[in-house]
Amino acid sequence: MLNSDLQIQRFIDSTNLKANASYEDIDSLCTTAAMYQFAAVCINPFYVQYAAEFLFGTNVNICSVVGFPLGANIFKNKILETEYLLKNKCNEIDMVINISQLMNKNYDYVQKEIEQIANLCHSENAITKVIIETCLLSESQKIDMCKIVSQSGADYIKTSTGFSLSGATKEDIRLFRNYLDKSVKIKAAGGIKDLKSTLEFIKLGAKRIGTSNGKNIIDELIKEAE
Repeated sequence: MLNSDLQIQRFIDSTNLKANASYEDIDSLCTTAAMYQFAAVCINPFYVQYAAEFLFGTNVNICSVVGFPLGANIFKNKILETEYLLKNKCNEIDMVINISQLMNKNYDYVQKEIEQIANLCHSENAITKVIIETCLLSESQKIDMCKIVSQSGADYIKTSTGFSLSGATKEDIRLFRNYLDKSVKIKAAGGIKDLKSTLEFIKLGAKRIGTSNGKNIIDELIKEAE
């Protein structure tokens, strides 16, 4: 329905990860995602099977989260959560790293966790996105994570959960592009609410935009085109 060469809608992961999300909220999210042809809906694990049935036959992927939002879950539980999501038709997994182990410089643990989840996803032709929660990290830790994610086989690095101190920044996207392997894509998420900022992040190199304002962004685009 949108004729832009950029196809902004295909960059958007339309998101509702609220603790109080209802079935009606998920219905609305999925209806809008199908209408605007968003890349994915991003929802909590409980709603994955429901959303997969709702969006069956569309080109909208089902994205859910592992170890969300703190990343401090036991490794085995992250694996079990990933297996459950993949079994229930989840196409994309956004996992949160164990931030405390990055702080402890336990890099092998952090990389092993990502590698195993990425391998599980790829065995089911699913995408892995690695949330590093940039607002909690120093510049050197962000660079370390770029290297770890590049070596792990994951598909994307993602800035933020949207549940911490702040979200995506343009400076972080620039840093990612400088230090990531070219095979790793970028998802900017957290605090992206309008068309202007969406376009700015895409121009900097983000291939996905995580936002709970997807409908408003595309409505703004349509209005500008009138």
